Amino acid sequence: MRKPSHVIEIFLQPGDFYFGDCYTRIRTLLGSCISITVWHPKLLIGGMCHYMLPSRSQPHNGPLDGRYGDEAMALFLKEIQAAGTRPAEYEVKLFGGSNMFSGTGKNRCLEKNCSNPFSMMCKDISCRNRLCARLLVERHGFAVKAENLGGTQPHNVLFDLWSGHVWIKRPPKKPECSDADKAA
Repeated sequence: MRKPSHVIEIFLQPGDFYFGDCYTRIRTLLGSCISITVWHPKLLIGGMCHYMLPSRSQPHNGPLDGRYGDEAMALFLKEIQAAGTRPAEYEVKLFGGSNMFSGTGKNRCLEKNCSNPFSMMCKDISCRNRLCARLLVERHGFAVKAENLGGTQPHNVLFDLWSGHVWIKRPPKKPECSDADKAA
């Protein structure tokens, strides 16, 4: 489908969630956070989340909060059910999870071969977020069509619901300083 003449532009802040129709473009900027995009190729509906952490550290009985991966997934499932569709009908793409502080040594995982995104032993939030995204989409019957996870640079994500296309823009890498530059 061609770009509609009247497009709604949505910018997701951390913790935001949006589900809409073919007249929508959703954007966000990610570091260690994750965006999951879901798109129904026949109905031209879908959405994006921008979650910050895999889950809450304490149980919570209030409304769902898109800051947490498990709750963002629950928001997707509510919208999918309301549309009378099933997760398997959607194309899913995963983005983000950059290790923004890779040189500090403060975010090391204390578990060997970490595979539990909900463990507080792992201090690498980008790693936990990536694991969580993959686990949640698999657990709920989605098939991942594409992913761009990891790295050390932020991700600028642009998602067009009329086509299902997602674009990633990363800032240019900074040139490495030579020892002579460091001494100056």
